[in-house]
Amino acid sequence: MSGLEGRPVLVTGASGGIGGETVRHLVAEGADVIASGRSTEALEALAAETGARVLPFDLESEDSVRDALEGLDLYGVVNCGGWGGEIATPDETDIAVFDKVISINTRGSLLVIKHASRSMIKLGRGGSIVNVSSQASLVALNGHVSYGASKAALDSITRVSALELGRHGIRVNSVNPTVVMTPMSAWYWGREDVQGPFLEAMPLGRWATEAEIAAPIVFLLGDGASMISGVSLAIDGGYSIR
Repeated sequence: MSGLEGRPVLVTGASGGIGGETVRHLVAEGADVIASGRSTEALEALAAETGARVLPFDLESEDSVRDALEGLDLYGVVNCGGWGGEIATPDETDIAVFDKVISINTRGSLLVIKHASRSMIKLGRGGSIVNVSSQASLVALNGHVSYGASKAALDSITRVSALELGRHGIRVNSVNPTVVMTPMSAWYWGREDVQGPFLEAMPLGRWATEAEIAAPIVFLLGDGASMISGVSLAIDGGYSIR
């Protein structure tokens, strides 16, 4: 087992595909899961399915994050809350969209780390934080100027947080997934002119599943990864080695 039995773990973005699957994997490991996300309806359905606790808050509001996390008993955090923004070139990008992507993906994740780590430090039991980044932070992807920037900044936050929080026994890592083909992503990645060249360039030549992202997240949270910190783990079928 992972050593997560009975340990409280917060998962943001739990109303989404990867976040929801991560909740299921953690519950299967015996963790005490606290699920947060934008859709209260989806969170309630997930809680009914898994027994996870529900704790909604707004990633764009520090007051909301602080009020939710202040004094919360936590061992682990999965920063999975995010927003894709737009597909645009640098000369066409909407700066208002860029600002919102940064606000949710980067600033929001940092707010969670800030307030969750304060509680974890006070408890004095160490812990583990996993940020869900993207392959878009590791390689240049067409149309991903805003999203890629938000996730590259998140990888930097991962490394600095690992450096600063290590003295408290808190490990911080990120996972950098490739595309998980969902109805939400199919509008772009499912296009023949995008899908074909992308998969041809990937050594494994297929899309990832939510479970293939959730399993490494759970590993990084658990005792088997007790000497791993500051890592950005590509889960991309080998795409980023090109």
